[in-house]
Amino acid sequence: MKTKTGTFLTRCMIVLWYAFFGSSVLAQDEPTGRVILEVAGAIDHTNGDNIMRYDRPMLEALGLRDIVTETPWTDGPATFTGVLARDLLANVGATGTTIFAIALNDYGVEIPITDFETFDVILALRKDGEYLTVRDRGPLWVIYPWSDFTDLQNELYYSRSIWQLRTLDVRPN
Repeated sequence: MKTKTGTFLTRCMIVLWYAFFGSSVLAQDEPTGRVILEVAGAIDHTNGDNIMRYDRPMLEALGLRDIVTETPWTDGPATFTGVLARDLLANVGATGTTIFAIALNDYGVEIPITDFETFDVILALRKDGEYLTVRDRGPLWVIYPWSDFTDLQNELYYSRSIWQLRTLDVRPN
């Protein structure tokens, strides 16, 4: 017969197990659909040869966040929905200080990981409820909360808002 203390301790152990190991279990999942993002470089969790591949359901399973913001490329405010970049980096066990983000057309930009720690930057999958397609800057678009922080409303942060994102290369410390 379990005591109340024993039951409580068992529940605490389960919660702690998921807190510490839950994300690494998810990180081992294999994509079943079309891969829309690859993360490589200084990462601890992979599902391939030193790379983590994600399909849309795997990204969505990390949790979604909405950002309502204006951009230089859209008319008026839009609602973007996506995964917090810092949650994705935690999921792969990133140990670097910068990200080199690469688009479908091989355009690349360096983004300091501190951006993701300081601001709720997302990898947007949807705009105004509709999934992003390649024609409208998808399948993934790095979105900063520009309307919430006037300090972000400049060319430096706009240049980091890479669209048609396909790869994140985590650069070591």
